[in-house]
Amino acid sequence: MASTRPLGEDISAPSTPIVSFLGPIASYTHQVHTLLQYERPPWSIGLTDHDLAQAALANFEADQYDYEPAQTISDVFTAVQSGEAALGVVPFENSTNGAVIFTLELLADRHNTYPDINVCGEAYLDVSHYLLGHKPTQRNTSTDFQVSGSCTPTLSAPSPVQPRTKPLCDLKHVERLYTHPQAWGQCEIFLGTYLKGIERIDVSSTSRAAEMVKEDTSGTSAAIASSLAAEIHGLDVLAKGIEDRPDNTTRFLIIRKGVDDKAKMSHAKSKSLISFSVDHRSPGSLAQVLESFRKYALNLTSINSRPTKVTPFQYIFFVEFEGSKLSDPEGKVKGALENVEKHVQYWRWLGSWEDKLEREK
Repeated sequence: MASTRPLGEDISAPSTPIVSFLGPIASYTHQVHTLLQYERPPWSIGLTDHDLAQAALANFEADQYDYEPAQTISDVFTAVQSGEAALGVVPFENSTNGAVIFTLELLADRHNTYPDINVCGEAYLDVSHYLLGHKPTQRNTSTDFQVSGSCTPTLSAPSPVQPRTKPLCDLKHVERLYTHPQAWGQCEIFLGTYLKGIERIDVSSTSRAAEMVKEDTSGTSAAIASSLAAEIHGLDVLAKGIEDRPDNTTRFLIIRKGVDDKAKMSHAKSKSLISFSVDHRSPGSLAQVLESFRKYALNLTSINSRPTKVTPFQYIFFVEFEGSKLSDPEGKVKGALENVEKHVQYWRWLGSWEDKLEREK
């Protein structure tokens, strides 16, 4: 079965390169590894993402790559920084629920733990969440299940938002829910309608949530995870497509140690990411930094922040913008970054890569 070589792989390397991903198997990050490969492989033409997931699992031991699941996003960073893994894939943001805080925290790198981590690519995955668990012993054959009053019109909410889907069985037996923290905000309408007040437990990944539900012999737990996780762990699908929006999409960043020399040859539309901190006592300091990008006609694509954890209510900012430091014939990025340096306490370039979202339009 053919496969494409991932971005930045050293073809002269004597051993098979390792790709580290947030596991266990069947996590959405794993599906990005096995499905996308930065370029869809020739054998995948005509297959759906679900077909690809199964085909990719069958090819998991491919001779070109070794895929190793990590327990946490931090473990992915550590594997790449140490050189144990050639590449890592980490979730960065979701179209419904915003930035993935865990990844931003690691990119903030306050203690210089990951000095060589560099973003070299991105991947987008349409995410459809399934409610997985065990069907109740007494199966309700009716499709009109009792729900909470959250969808009942009130004076304050005369037209409450309705969930996009209904459960496939009665959910009265569900006492606790497991998933990755990022998934809660993507499924609030369904959860608030059919599982209001049910205990929510954060776990390291959606696939780990499915594992834990499988291990719970009481049958009263449920997980928000992928349809692939249901197949792998032998769980019942209690509801399909419970995400709030049909266009729910997660963006993943591909990280490596050091700079990909091949990227200097690329002339495709690119994006770059930097982090920086400013003197919060100086009025307009952040505005001066952002003006650097306007001055050189560089469009900003996202802005995020995290606390410095040095002084309360002071922040590390993350700015993503169109343009590449590695391929900058007009000198726009160089000029903007030189201007940024004049107005910050410190800054760090976190990488440049091909804009996959723009390419897919």
